[in-house]
Amino acid sequence: MRLPRSRGARIGALAVAVVLVAEGAVWLLRPGEDPIEPVSVSEGDYFSQAEIERARDYRSGQRLLFVVGLGAQGALIVALALGRPRSARRGLERLAERPLLGAAAAGAGISVAVAVVALPAQVWAYERSVDVGLSTQSLDSWLGDVAKSTGIGAVLAAIGAAILMAVVRRFGGRWWIPGAAGVVALSAVFSWLAPVVLAPLFNRFDPLPEGSRARAEVLELGERAGVDIGEVYRVDASRRSTALNAYVSGLGPTKRVVLYDTLLDRARQPELRSVVAHELGHVRREDILRGLAFIAIVAPLGLLLAREVADGLTDRSGVDSRSPAALPAYVVGLTVASILLTVPGNQLSREIEASADTFALETTDDPRALIDLQRQLTETNVSDPDPPGLVSFLLGTHPSAVERIGAAVAYEQGARPG
Repeated sequence: MRLPRSRGARIGALAVAVVLVAEGAVWLLRPGEDPIEPVSVSEGDYFSQAEIERARDYRSGQRLLFVVGLGAQGALIVALALGRPRSARRGLERLAERPLLGAAAAGAGISVAVAVVALPAQVWAYERSVDVGLSTQSLDSWLGDVAKSTGIGAVLAAIGAAILMAVVRRFGGRWWIPGAAGVVALSAVFSWLAPVVLAPLFNRFDPLPEGSRARAEVLELGERAGVDIGEVYRVDASRRSTALNAYVSGLGPTKRVVLYDTLLDRARQPELRSVVAHELGHVRREDILRGLAFIAIVAPLGLLLAREVADGLTDRSGVDSRSPAALPAYVVGLTVASILLTVPGNQLSREIEASADTFALETTDDPRALIDLQRQLTETNVSDPDPPGLVSFLLGTHPSAVERIGAAVAYEQGARPG
């Protein structure tokens, strides 16, 4: 796939600009209070050699399967963008008679095809998760979830493709300008609706009962931290996994703290307080809005880069950029931009998570609870406590367990946020 030198230079310059703007966004949006600097600790002091080797074997295999699946998806999309196979190109060109409906059909079809080519690697990854005791699902149940998520993805891809084609046909080469506003708006709507529309399709969410110890703990911590919690839910994660987790989702009236039933059933009171305080830190600092702000800053240049990549591919393949046949080229462009933004996005995520850990330490004043929580999370979730630096840099959304334990030890020794 060779692009003309002038276009290749523009794409290279835009790629650099995208990364620089994203790094600027990370600097601008990082939490105002510096998190506690971790002290150096040894993973061997907190985890047995058998646990470390088991986790590394599992996680390295899962990463390899992720890369294989991603590579298969990328090869498919690039082939379609270059007009291969010719039968697929002819099928896409026939959709040009009704551009918007055709784009919706093409978007849905591409979404399903991308899911299918990655399925062998995903099945293998699922089997490995069963082997280590992480997944509790039968294969039939797991495939049912895959089918459900593939269907939802196809519907969302159809809507997105139709909107993209409408914008391209209306604004021509300047489609990336209204497109950036659309990306931000759709991200906000998705954040608002996902907890009440999409998440219940996969799991059951029940408010923590009045008078329960867990609810009392959450309310007491929220009052101490001055946090408007919203609602607190228990999710039936155990029907799929033994993993322990909690998270914050939603905007405005859909804002909620969600605790895995596995966490509520197995964590001791100090660890539960620590994880709840961590999630309250996200609520207190409006970290979901921080993520939307990051999208708003990087979307314009990211979409401009996507346009340049897509135009280069349509010029090479001879496809009309205003036709549904150009949709694979736009998908390639958007994928390139997304990959470039993943590293700085993960960098911001790690800083946000470290800040939430600091908030938890200050709120509970219990560093031992955070240490014990990280040990339990790492052992139960079969996580590598200290993954290779390159892996953390590229893929890590959270500090490693060793770094988080190191921050708790630093707090225990008297360190406080800068």
